[in-house]
Amino acid sequence: MYNTIFYSSLMLFAGMGIPVMAALNGGLGNQLQSPALAAAILFLVGLAISIAYLLITEGVPTELYKPKTPWYFYFGGVFVMFYILSITWIAPRFGISNAVSFVLLGQLIAMSIIDHYGHLGVIQTSLSPQRVAGIILMASGVFLVVRR
Repeated sequence: MYNTIFYSSLMLFAGMGIPVMAALNGGLGNQLQSPALAAAILFLVGLAISIAYLLITEGVPTELYKPKTPWYFYFGGVFVMFYILSITWIAPRFGISNAVSFVLLGQLIAMSIIDHYGHLGVIQTSLSPQRVAGIILMASGVFLVVRR
């Protein structure tokens, strides 16, 4: 029970940070007149914080690669980079709520497919009628949010 509340709360706050990050980085991209530069700055700040956190909590790593690790596990950064560049460029033009609404819908669709088939080593969770209904409701919510 404690883990559920803690994990849910932590992820709720992480989710709340996404539109804040989009607004901040979109604003920086506009000020610098370069979404790519704003994204690079975001990643430099994130890299510095990640390295500091790693060193404080775990120390210096002894290995970066384990032979049985699938190669594609190392490419999560490609998706983060695509998200950061796209949200930095699109959010100031399309609106934070519009951009993030479609991001959330995309996340629900992707997570349902990944979970249903157990792709990428995650726990397999079948696509139930309730999950399908949730995706349909989310799509309806996105339509209501982006409608002017």
